Amino acid sequence: MLDFDKRDSSGPEGTGSSSQDGSYHYVRPESREVLYRDAGVESTEDAAHLPRYYSPPRPNQKKAAREDNGKQEPGHSGFFVRAACMCMACALLGGILGGGLTATVLYRQFGSAETAETSEPASNPDADPIPTPSPSGGNVSPVLNVQSGTAMTPADIYDMACSQVVGITTEVTFKNYFGQTSSSAVSGSGFIISEDGYILTNYHVIEYADQYGYAVQVMTHDGTAYTASIVGTEQDNDLAVLQIQAVGLDPVKIGNSDAIRVGDGVQTVGNPLGELDFTMTFGRVTAMDRKITTDDSVTPINMFQIDAAVNSGNSGGPVYNDAGEVIGIVTAKYSETGIEGLGFAIPINDAMGIAQELIANGYVSGKAYLGVHAKTMSSNAAQYYNSVEGAYVFSVVEGSPAQAAGLKAGDVIYRLGDLEVGTEDALCTALRSYHAGDTVELSVFRGGEELLLTVTLGEAAPPETSVLESANQAS
Repeated sequence: MLDFDKRDSSGPEGTGSSSQDGSYHYVRPESREVLYRDAGVESTEDAAHLPRYYSPPRPNQKKAAREDNGKQEPGHSGFFVRAACMCMACALLGGILGGGLTATVLYRQFGSAETAETSEPASNPDADPIPTPSPSGGNVSPVLNVQSGTAMTPADIYDMACSQVVGITTEVTFKNYFGQTSSSAVSGSGFIISEDGYILTNYHVIEYADQYGYAVQVMTHDGTAYTASIVGTEQDNDLAVLQIQAVGLDPVKIGNSDAIRVGDGVQTVGNPLGELDFTMTFGRVTAMDRKITTDDSVTPINMFQIDAAVNSGNSGGPVYNDAGEVIGIVTAKYSETGIEGLGFAIPINDAMGIAQELIANGYVSGKAYLGVHAKTMSSNAAQYYNSVEGAYVFSVVEGSPAQAAGLKAGDVIYRLGDLEVGTEDALCTALRSYHAGDTVELSVFRGGEELLLTVTLGEAAPPETSVLESANQAS
């Protein structure tokens, strides 16, 4: 799990650091910025509301007897009439209560027995049905809330996960402070998605192996080690697919992340710190649709938030629901001082669509391509040059969709379709909203005039082998 460790780094090309405990602390030494941050999330106070078990006061009851205007002595006939009425009322009330009590006893004896014979248990029969005390007194049966399938105990989920989760290690070599060559392990987690050895994990877990050709080692729970090949990577969504030469493996059962609700129980299994192999932690879904940015992605990634404990080494591991289905991939953790329980996971529905593309093509096809090299035109620069904020185009790729649309060096793109473009990163984010072949309008500022151009987007080329090279690619 990559966290907000802000120690100095001295990894390859000055982009990473390692420690003696086997964990890998990935930071940006040139800016000392965190890799993961909860982008655009603001804390708000809950609106005032009634208590959950609030009961309004009962209205004042009317008086049963009227006050007489004058004093009056009741006669003998009035006394007997009232006494007879009271006797009849008591007899009627007693009959009703007796009948109700008899019906209740009969229903409990015969109705509940019939229900027990015809109904199926909603939970694991091996689990003890311990009643849950209710705030209003008495006991209520526990309510099970899972997306699909039959509920499993945490112990059963762990036993199953041990045959599905793997540890992933990359040996990284670097120059230490004294100029000597050292090595350390970049450790992470992953999980099996097919019987023939395909494994899904985070891209940042195997990033250095992808960049510099390091070997990727995969270890299963029984201690068997495999050398894995990198099938495909998707840096923008922090995902990668590996494959090991093995058959008859136990793949995870994929759940439906679209059915996740805040409050659902979750379990994670991974390898925190690269040493505490196959550790299980528990928690709940605490928020949905968080936009999280990573150093490997200039654009935010949609994730859901959990409070299960995750640490360095948990990255790439599965998030299980209470039915033992994988609903997410542990990816990020907010771990600055004073902050606890803020972990983030990529929804499995998003991840599996990308994984299938990576297995089929080695990359995600259909990405929109414009064909410009751009830098941010800040507000200060825009004011100085009498321009507008946006993405300043300093070169246009020959034969690209941008050139065909009439874009020129010196143009400032400030809108793509209906999306505002205020920075270079915003242009990349806007492009992700479109696919290859889409026709969209470009709002540009050129020589003091606003122009509207129409561009048909092309398809981005497969990613380069080296991330350093791909960083120089045009948008």
